Amino acid sequence: MSLYLEYVAEIETRKNDLGLAPKPIDSADLIAEIIEQIKDKENQYRADSLNFFIYNTLPGTTSAAGEKAKFLKQIILGEFAVEEITPTFAFELLSHMKGGPSIEVLLDLALGDDAALATQASAVLKTQVFLYDADTARIEAAFKAGNVVAKDILESYAQAEFFTKLPDIAEKIELVTYIAGEGDISTDLLSPGHQAHSRADRELHGKCMITPEAQEEIQALQAKHTNAKVMLIAEKGTMGVGSSRMSGVNNVALWAGQKASPYVPFINIAPVVAGTNGIAPIFLTTVDVTGGIGLDLKNWVKKVDASGNSVVDANGDVVLEEAYSVATGTVLTIDTKAQKLYNGDKELVDVSSAFTPQKVEFMKAGGSYAVTFGKKLQTFAAETLGVTAPVVYAASKEISHEGQGLTAVEKIFNRNAVGVASETPLHAGSNVRVKVNIVGSQDTTGPMTCQELEAMAASTISPIVDGAYQSGCHTASVWDSKAKANIPKLMSFMNKFGLITARDPKGEYHAMTDVIHKVLNDITIDDRAIIIGGDSHTRMSKGVAFGADSGTVAIALATGESAMPIPESVKVTFKGNMKGHMDFRDVVHSTQAQMLKQFGGENVFQGRIIEVHIGTLMADQAFTFTDWSAEMKAKASICISNDETLIKSIELAQSRIQIMINKGMENEAGTLKGLIALADKRIEEIKSGTNPALAPDDAAKYYAEVVVDLDAIEEPMIADPDVNNEDVSKRYTHDVIRPVSYYADKPVDLGFVGSCMVHKGDMQIVAQMLRNLEKQNGSITFNAPLVVAAPTYNIVDELKAEGDWEILKKYAGFEFDDAQPKGAARTKYENILYLERPGCNLCMGNQEKAEPGDTVIATSTRLFQGRVVADTAEKKGESLLGSTPLVVLSTVLGRFPTMAEYKSAVEGIDLTKFTPPTEEMTTKFSGEAVPVKMV
Repeated sequence: MSLYLEYVAEIETRKNDLGLAPKPIDSADLIAEIIEQIKDKENQYRADSLNFFIYNTLPGTTSAAGEKAKFLKQIILGEFAVEEITPTFAFELLSHMKGGPSIEVLLDLALGDDAALATQASAVLKTQVFLYDADTARIEAAFKAGNVVAKDILESYAQAEFFTKLPDIAEKIELVTYIAGEGDISTDLLSPGHQAHSRADRELHGKCMITPEAQEEIQALQAKHTNAKVMLIAEKGTMGVGSSRMSGVNNVALWAGQKASPYVPFINIAPVVAGTNGIAPIFLTTVDVTGGIGLDLKNWVKKVDASGNSVVDANGDVVLEEAYSVATGTVLTIDTKAQKLYNGDKELVDVSSAFTPQKVEFMKAGGSYAVTFGKKLQTFAAETLGVTAPVVYAASKEISHEGQGLTAVEKIFNRNAVGVASETPLHAGSNVRVKVNIVGSQDTTGPMTCQELEAMAASTISPIVDGAYQSGCHTASVWDSKAKANIPKLMSFMNKFGLITARDPKGEYHAMTDVIHKVLNDITIDDRAIIIGGDSHTRMSKGVAFGADSGTVAIALATGESAMPIPESVKVTFKGNMKGHMDFRDVVHSTQAQMLKQFGGENVFQGRIIEVHIGTLMADQAFTFTDWSAEMKAKASICISNDETLIKSIELAQSRIQIMINKGMENEAGTLKGLIALADKRIEEIKSGTNPALAPDDAAKYYAEVVVDLDAIEEPMIADPDVNNEDVSKRYTHDVIRPVSYYADKPVDLGFVGSCMVHKGDMQIVAQMLRNLEKQNGSITFNAPLVVAAPTYNIVDELKAEGDWEILKKYAGFEFDDAQPKGAARTKYENILYLERPGCNLCMGNQEKAEPGDTVIATSTRLFQGRVVADTAEKKGESLLGSTPLVVLSTVLGRFPTMAEYKSAVEGIDLTKFTPPTEEMTTKFSGEAVPVKMV
């Protein structure tokens, strides 16, 4: 059977079973067969083949795009005539293929001997921005050889005509509102984790956004308001909290955006999203990738009394009152010149934050990628011609305050800044390009990152990236048909691209399903590094890490750069003493509770950097704090360590990188050995005093300062999604922190110790608690299931070597077997201990889940509705988050413990200790610091 007939059969299956259009083509072999059918005028499939060739072939560097570009070149050269594709139309099709093979063809023609074709090809090239070194090297060589067409192209590039000749954004943008949900809207609503396997199939994945009923309502609004864009809104909440950012934005754009190209299927751009409290920072970056608009509506405001004080309800929550209505179906207008939102003639709110010069450029260019590549192309052309490039793009926003010291994040950004003009230090609010040191891609967003890399015609990792890793942790729990279809292909692509991959495409080393954040935390060896990762919990305890969408990950991999503003910081310090029965996770939860109390309910962490002065807590344990900062809606977190602790953390990272080398994971570029060498250099800098551990200046300025009182933490603290709150907008937020005594006698249906929030110490605590309970009671019976998943294999190996695995295994009713991994997700649980393979497990919710309606107590990070546990008609599923010892004891009891039971169970156990640093962890501001600008 031919590939084409197999494709036709797949089309029928998709149409009949799923109601879908034909899947976009990325295969060279299939498109080659389609081309042969186009050439045969009598072929019965010729008409459909033409349609597939023109409208259903993926662009960029897909192998299909290579075949398509070659055939278009044949048509242009007159080597083959196709009545339906004239040479002029062939040039138009090439112009929509976004780089790679299409650029190669256009350069062949532009630099060839046929003057007429060269003119046409150069006209198309002048509109293109996705050029790489091999492409620009050809133009430069031709220019130096006296080629006038090359000179003409360079002059156009130097003027950035590919940008300046684009139409400006509309002065008035009509909108019609659609309230997608009340309260914070998680990206899980837009792109559910359990549908992660389909994210690369955009039309199929689009079917899972919100509900089918919501999709119909959006389409009805579009039909009724043909001149307006549907704006999805988080009423009384923040839009886009969570991790499924690119797929979430893709889905919103698919239903409420516009087509990027008439010749590229199911790739839409320019959606409009909004929230009462604006857009989650990482989600907003992803909106920028598509050239979309994200509005901060401020349509609900705090109610105040006659004295100007906030009015609170019986629960102590601030009462909100409506400033203006955005009920579904309301027609609004954005005036992009005045940067105001209107209802008719009535001004509602200033939206200037959504229309900064940089964001307007993204909208004009169709997305942030085109601006990034355009700037590089303009710089190249000007330097090649020996001219000064005119100022076309909005200048990097460079803010410097005389006499003001630098926070930790300001120091990192100054060190990594690219192309900065300022000769004085940059402060928060500056918007610059920065070098990215470490990049991480995870396995449920990785297929989309591959698509983005192909679309921007990238073929290899940027040489300025220190290290990059492709994980396998989000699909670790179940090696099912979906994982088998997606993961090997992903690992092969990323391995070839230049990443260290969790799975070896050749099968020569053991598949490593270690949690991505733990691996990134280990391969980050510099406390001044910038890390970009395809997950919201990319929040390393060395350097500053930003969770990002799959597209931003792709741009970082391809260019080694990212553009972003320097965020404001909130300083967190500690006082008092941590009680012996408390775990560090309780400190983390209390930080959030005490912060909200100190600032009258305002979450000062949201959208900012949490600079936590952690002192002597090593990176492995400090990661528990930085990781949780995602749930605090912070942009990132930075740990300030003393010199001795930082050295120990880097040495631990070195040892774990060496384990990766020993396993055979090193690549041809020697990335891992390079990281070890960088670690040696950093350790020597610290020991010699030439460059101590990162610390802010004593004259640094913070948005706020939070002091956490350790003496006030008396009980284990639980983060609660408050699923039964009468105010729907307050459900599934991450701000409800309660002591364990609040849950007296509450039954527990399942416990989970795992995810990125735990480290080796947590696994040791599980073992120690089992020994304690065994000693106290003679034996242990679980009254609720307990799932334990170590975050990494090296932790499992160390537990086995040190004896702790033995007692875990003794009480385990299930132990993972890599030789025979599970082929199906568990749907029912017994009251036993499950020892699962390293990975995300229940935290991700795309494979393993608790039984619907369960009350789960977990060390995880997920409070999103339906992620860890779905609802039933009778009961809402609850995912309560707490410390490891609390989870273990709750499953043994089948309910939450009393304080007496808890203290007895942890007696003598060495829980994660933390002592606040006694010294000020700052450097003396000299007033002379100058940013080290990258060239």
